[in-house]
Amino acid sequence: MRNKAMKLRLLTFAMMGLFGAAVFAQDAQQKSMPCMEGMVMPGCTPAKKQQPLQKQNKPGMQHDQPQDMNNMPGMQMGQQQNPQSPDTHATMTLQEPESPANKTGANLPAPELLKEVVTRPTMSLNDFTQLADANNPTLKEAGAFVRRSQAKARQAGLYPNPSVGYQGEQIRGGSYGGGEHGGFVQQTIVLGGKLGLRRNIHEQESRSEQIGVEEQTYRVHADVQQAFYDALAAQVTVHLRQQLLGIALDAVETVHQLANVGQADAPDILQTEVEAEQAKVDYVTAQRHYLETFRVLASLAGKGDLPASPLQGDLEKTPDLNAEQMVESVVSDSPTVKRAHQEIVVAQARLKDAKREPIPDLTLRAGEQYNFEQVSERPVKATGPQSFASAGINIPLWNRNQGNVQAAKVEIERANQDLLREQLSLRQAAAPLAQSYESAKFEADRYKTQLIPRSTRAYELYLKKYQSMAQAYPQVLVSQRTLFQLRVGYVMALREVWRNAIALQNYTLSGGLHAPVSTDTPTTTINLPNAGGAQE
Repeated sequence: MRNKAMKLRLLTFAMMGLFGAAVFAQDAQQKSMPCMEGMVMPGCTPAKKQQPLQKQNKPGMQHDQPQDMNNMPGMQMGQQQNPQSPDTHATMTLQEPESPANKTGANLPAPELLKEVVTRPTMSLNDFTQLADANNPTLKEAGAFVRRSQAKARQAGLYPNPSVGYQGEQIRGGSYGGGEHGGFVQQTIVLGGKLGLRRNIHEQESRSEQIGVEEQTYRVHADVQQAFYDALAAQVTVHLRQQLLGIALDAVETVHQLANVGQADAPDILQTEVEAEQAKVDYVTAQRHYLETFRVLASLAGKGDLPASPLQGDLEKTPDLNAEQMVESVVSDSPTVKRAHQEIVVAQARLKDAKREPIPDLTLRAGEQYNFEQVSERPVKATGPQSFASAGINIPLWNRNQGNVQAAKVEIERANQDLLREQLSLRQAAAPLAQSYESAKFEADRYKTQLIPRSTRAYELYLKKYQSMAQAYPQVLVSQRTLFQLRVGYVMALREVWRNAIALQNYTLSGGLHAPVSTDTPTTTINLPNAGGAQE
């Protein structure tokens, strides 16, 4: 029994020595953790062109250094390589060493959902912005509102059409015959410059609609930018989850090898298998989340059928904003505020027109007719041709448009209050965004400068202790897993920085697929050709 225990101990030390030598050689080449493309991680050095690490088929426990996210199979940024499944342990038997017949389930690999994605060209934020400008339907709707107001301004300024007709008077039959028959021309002369004032109302509305185009453009760009960085963060998370899955699968392999030499029992195996299965679930969820965020991004760009592609961007290069100044800029320079100012101008134009409307129009009428009335019996002779003319105006005695004038004054008051409401609403929305931006930036900075460096150092120390057989291997895995989880938290913090910064830079506007709002009434019955110059 003593000889058997001695042999088992020597075998265990031999396995640990072989693996420690392999890890030490690998650690000598890579002293620090490699980084994601576009992200300078503390405690890491950018990998120039690192290939995925190959497992060392040596007896004993194995361990992989964290790989460069950009070179990881399944989601290379800017590269077109065939993805390789990180699950290389499909032949592992899931069973308890004390009870080989008690199997806990099949060891199925995690599905690779992004195999085709990595074969497509990468797309940048500028690509999606250009697609949105050309294809987002809400921008075309906003442009249509401008053209409609311009057309209505033209229609409102058109002069009334003249009238022509037949006129007969004193028509009689019998032996006398006679009567007056002829034609006339009638024209209404619009006085007081009312046509120009009516046209000015719609011209001011057209300017309001042009501001609406600017406003909708900010809404679309804000949503596209936020969706892009959401998808970019999801893409980086896929890389991290893939690496975490590799760590979990290494742990499964290691614990099975320890079980073969009597250094691990059933609870150890089951626990590591549970962690590996959870890592598979997280990896698949991360892949599906990337596909989901890409679909949202494509829809906002007006290309809902755009196939998912890798994204190219720098998640860590966040905007450096003065949050308090941004709040004031939002309140003063937002297109929403500009449009509210313009609505006051529209209301003032309506008031000016309402005050001028009581001025009556002049109606002119003239014609020529032939009078068949006989002026003598023998010889019979008719009166002959004669002319007529008339002119008239309405007298603004009872209706001086006083109700519409008062309503226009009230509309100006309402427009001023609406401006104040918009400013307060924007301040209400922007102030929390400014605080959230500062909080997220502080959190991301702490991840970068404090948490990740400490976790990286802890991992390195545990690894060295393990190599000198002064530390148990599971603690190395725990420290490495913690490091990766902190890197995932860092990615989420960066995403929040981007989301809040984008919202502030775009005046808190959102709703890139919401129908734009028009301040003009959707009517096509203004100043009809047969209405004598009247409005709607």
